[in-house]
Amino acid sequence: MSKTFLIGFILFFVPATLIVTTLNIMQSFKRKKLKKKIDNLEYEKNVIDSAPITPELAKIESFLKNDKIEAMYNDWKARLNEIKEEQIPKLTDMILETEYSLSQLDFKGTNFKLAKLEMELYLVKTNSDSLLGEIKEITTSDEKNRAIITNLKAKYRDLYQKYTENIAEYGEIAKSVTLQFENIAHRFEDFEASMEKNEYSEVTQIIKAIDDMLKHMEFVVDEVPSIVLMTTTVLPNKIKDIEKEYNNMLKQGYQLDYLNVEYNIEEANKKIEDVSARTKVLNLEDNTFELKILNEYLDSLYMDFEKERNSRNIYEDARNLFSNRLDKVNNLINDIFNKLDEIKQYYSLSDENVSTLKSIKNELDSLNKDYRSLLVHTSNNAFAYSKLISEIEILTNKLNKSENRLDETLDSIGNMKEDEARAREQLEEIKLILKDARKQINEYNLPIIPKVYYTELSEAASAIKEIIKELEQKPITVSTLNTRVDTARDLVFKLLARAKEITKQAKFAEMAIVYGNRYRSSYEELDKTITYSEILFYKGEYQKSFEVTINYLNRIEPNILEKLNSLLG
Repeated sequence: MSKTFLIGFILFFVPATLIVTTLNIMQSFKRKKLKKKIDNLEYEKNVIDSAPITPELAKIESFLKNDKIEAMYNDWKARLNEIKEEQIPKLTDMILETEYSLSQLDFKGTNFKLAKLEMELYLVKTNSDSLLGEIKEITTSDEKNRAIITNLKAKYRDLYQKYTENIAEYGEIAKSVTLQFENIAHRFEDFEASMEKNEYSEVTQIIKAIDDMLKHMEFVVDEVPSIVLMTTTVLPNKIKDIEKEYNNMLKQGYQLDYLNVEYNIEEANKKIEDVSARTKVLNLEDNTFELKILNEYLDSLYMDFEKERNSRNIYEDARNLFSNRLDKVNNLINDIFNKLDEIKQYYSLSDENVSTLKSIKNELDSLNKDYRSLLVHTSNNAFAYSKLISEIEILTNKLNKSENRLDETLDSIGNMKEDEARAREQLEEIKLILKDARKQINEYNLPIIPKVYYTELSEAASAIKEIIKELEQKPITVSTLNTRVDTARDLVFKLLARAKEITKQAKFAEMAIVYGNRYRSSYEELDKTITYSEILFYKGEYQKSFEVTINYLNRIEPNILEKLNSLLG
């Protein structure tokens, strides 16, 4: 029985002892943790209490030269008394109450009081730091403000020196710039006066004003010369040049209404006047950006003029070629219908052939009418050449279709007798001209051969194939064969002329770029121009590349074109 009792006692007592021991250890650990928090908060309270507010406030007594500082001093003194006599003692009482709760092992109450203590401590610390910061703002302001003003004066001197060394570049704006520098100098005097009177709130505002004014003047000194140059020289000269070019092109019969040049030039002049007026009062906001946009627009007008000139050349070439082809087709179709009865007598023409010929004649009649209308529009300058190009292309496509239908019809009638040998001789001559054109283009190592060359080469080669095809047909239609030969000859001669023109343009463009390289390091704008010209060159736009370079070089060397001509021989 005693053994059973002993076992029961052990089974009950040992776990109970372990539980009690564990609870005691946990309470002890929790108590130490809370005690550490209380000690830390008490340390923070002591740090607040020992903050050097009193010695800093004592320094203020030497600054009491005006009512404003004296009022601030009294306010700070009252706030310090409140911290020392009310807020700090309150913190001490709260710490004691928290420690008492902890000693009674009231952990829940202790945690609650700790939370309130932390909040109160934070408020008192904020008040103390704020008060010390406000006081130091005055006690350290003299040294700090003078250090700031010294740097600002150095910045002022540098800006003023930079301005005076280049004052000629500011033109009429120099008066406004000089006046603004004088205003800044007066603000430096205001600073000294306020420092003498210990008006530190005014001093802060003066320093900020000087800093803002110098930042603005830094922008003014950097930007005004370029704005003056753009508004007084660069843009007016471009506008004058554009107006001259515009009027010359109008006299030459160009239709330029779609560009709205006169209205846009008027608006450009207004914009220049507006920018100039704003610059005179040193209001530079967006001025540089607006002038950049305006300059880009004026440059685009040069490109538009050039495009229109090129369009005229393209249109006239296309129109002349179209006119020649149309005349030949008209003559051919007229000749066929004049001899239609004879052809019917000697050849077995189908009703379909005759119907097709009549249909083609009707198409040509309509095409001739449209072409005469186009010539009227051309003569009275009703449309821009860029528009006329699309019109002649439409007519050319219609002519191509009519020619193709006519060729298909003529392939089935007629034969060649005595003219066949002559046509074969002419075919060999045309092949030699085509070979010469290819040799011409291959002799110069072009980065890109313009598409127009390949188009015309394809047209010429196609025309030669058409001659060969006609010669191989039996029977051969003499009139069609002659048309083929004439068309092929015209196309290969045009191709040869094109090859010579392309190589000549490329040589001139390359020589202009090479010649201009000697000036690239001296003229930043020329460097950009030649870079753009090189891009055009490697894109195959040789004529445009040459003109872009030569137009700028002409400003440096007025007779540059004659010099390049002599160099090229």
